[in-house]
Amino acid sequence: MCDTTRRGRAVTVVLVHGAFADSSSWSGVIERLQANRVRVTATANPLRGIDFDSSYLRSVLEQIPGPVLAVGHAYGGAVISNAGTDVNDVVGLVYVAAFAPDEGERLGELSAQSTDSILSSVLVAQPYPSPNGVPDVEFTVEPAGFREALAGDLSAGQAAIMAVTQRPISELAFSEPSGRPAWKALRSWAVVATADMAAGTDLVRSMARRAGAEITEIAGSHFVMISRPEAVTDVIVEAFAAVSQATER
Repeated sequence: MCDTTRRGRAVTVVLVHGAFADSSSWSGVIERLQANRVRVTATANPLRGIDFDSSYLRSVLEQIPGPVLAVGHAYGGAVISNAGTDVNDVVGLVYVAAFAPDEGERLGELSAQSTDSILSSVLVAQPYPSPNGVPDVEFTVEPAGFREALAGDLSAGQAAIMAVTQRPISELAFSEPSGRPAWKALRSWAVVATADMAAGTDLVRSMARRAGAEITEIAGSHFVMISRPEAVTDVIVEAFAAVSQATER
């Protein structure tokens, strides 16, 4: 049954980027959502770890008036899974080449199970000062391996720019256990990129199936929302229409 406080209120699509990227990775999708008159915002993902990033996103979601369809790419999928729990206005989830971990799972351990992913072979560990003064570790992708691992269907020029502008991610994103996932209570959709060599097509597909998501497979790399924005937008619009209809009941 629909929460009557949501009835008649427009759904907002909230796009959450993953590791080695920023909100501009959604540009092609944003353009198409706006053309469909869908209310959309792309929020920054701090990339500092499951706990911190989920708390940050939860605060963002709680400040958006009305129902929310949360969309996560890659690591952003783990963040929306955690942040969407206990936020009453989140009405649906869309995973785009994304992780959908269960409670207690760690992304580093899960990623090691993929036979499709080559990401670990191109990661570079670098120290950085944490807020408490204790040195911590973050990862970047070796520029020479960026295109093969993450952006195989983008041009060499596009991949080279993305490699230079990539945002590093804390090791905590891979080692902290995930909390209770929102997908256990919410309807979800998933885009599985068939040539995902970062998250790993096999792992993304198995997680989507476990979550009971409505799966769409798209020929594309890990950054499928950049190479195939129209196809990814179609899935988001489908999810948007479904949750919008539900909130009107």
